[in-house]
Amino acid sequence: MTLMDTAQRDRWLLPEGVEEVLPQEARNLERLRRRLLDLFDVWGYQLVIPPFIDYVESLLTGTGRELDLQTFKLTDQLSGRMLGIRADMTPQVARLDAHHLKREEPTRLCYIGTVLHTVGDHLEKSRSPIQVGAELYGHRGAASDLEIIRLMLELLAQSGVLDVHLDLGNVAIYRELVRQAGLDGDQEAALFDVLQRKAQVELRELLDVYGVQGQLRDMFLQLPDLNGGAELLPRARAVLAGAGAVVADALAELETVWNQLRQRFPSLPIYVDLAELRGYHYQTGMVFAAFVPGCGKEVARGGRYDEIGKIFGRARPATGFSADLKVLARLGAPSAPESDRGAIFAPAGDDPGLWDAIRDLRAEGKTVIEALPGQVGDAAAMGCGLRLEKTAAGWVATPVAR
Repeated sequence: MTLMDTAQRDRWLLPEGVEEVLPQEARNLERLRRRLLDLFDVWGYQLVIPPFIDYVESLLTGTGRELDLQTFKLTDQLSGRMLGIRADMTPQVARLDAHHLKREEPTRLCYIGTVLHTVGDHLEKSRSPIQVGAELYGHRGAASDLEIIRLMLELLAQSGVLDVHLDLGNVAIYRELVRQAGLDGDQEAALFDVLQRKAQVELRELLDVYGVQGQLRDMFLQLPDLNGGAELLPRARAVLAGAGAVVADALAELETVWNQLRQRFPSLPIYVDLAELRGYHYQTGMVFAAFVPGCGKEVARGGRYDEIGKIFGRARPATGFSADLKVLARLGAPSAPESDRGAIFAPAGDDPGLWDAIRDLRAEGKTVIEALPGQVGDAAAMGCGLRLEKTAAGWVATPVAR
């Protein structure tokens, strides 16, 4: 086999983690996309469409190293500046709010579109998720966090994702303990990694090396164990009683959101984990994620990120969430497979009455597939359940014999 033969054979291959979407799946994705955009609309969230490619500094403002590593980069041939292909639309939407809209009142924005990652998740191999999300700017407090969480839960319900479990946390608690300990950036990052792995032995060793002593040391050591259900918050208040007003306020906000969610969703399993620091590098307060049994990672996630718009001129309070439309479509409750049996096959012809019948049917929302002269395949082969036939009463759709 020659090199040319090999090249021709491999032309159908796609890059790893990049997939094509075939007609039935594309139809399902598009219907779900429309349903979710309608959901955002009735909640008052306005659609925005950020650019697929942007200056790197705009894409990565306020984010962590992880997003930097996930971003494809290239040089702009016009300006010579570094461009990036968006790996997350959140910073771009923050720029729209801060720089373009410049509203004083709360602003609700939503978005949906493909993002690109340099490396696929170890569980979710796709490198081209379709990110869907919503952001609420201009309000600080539990009420806006609660609204975003409620919207996220409704989005999952509309997607047919069942048996949802909700995790809550608040990164302001860890941030405040780190501030009180006087840790530098490298120390903070090392401690963050240990807490994420809940590695108690390493945690003790690091605290010794960093000279964290007394009550503050005890609070750090107990942080990985501060997780659970309804009993967790009173225990957390006792353990963190000496941590000051910032931590007390963060716990009070968690309790408010917990109680409100319990009233609205009495059967929803809610779990609190104060050492869960997802999005820590740019989020500033409440964080949350939705999980379903059998899926090893969250199906939707979000939190508060009050400082992300600062570089664009306005550090407005902000909270939001995002999910992957492809994951939602895959995990959603399966519906009966749709066929084209409702489609109507129209014969080729020059009869103005036929043209009028086709136009009227399409105006009613019916699918009409027109035959092409000399084509291979009849109405049944084309998957149509009806065909147009001329009768004394005009052109009429009649069942196709199978």
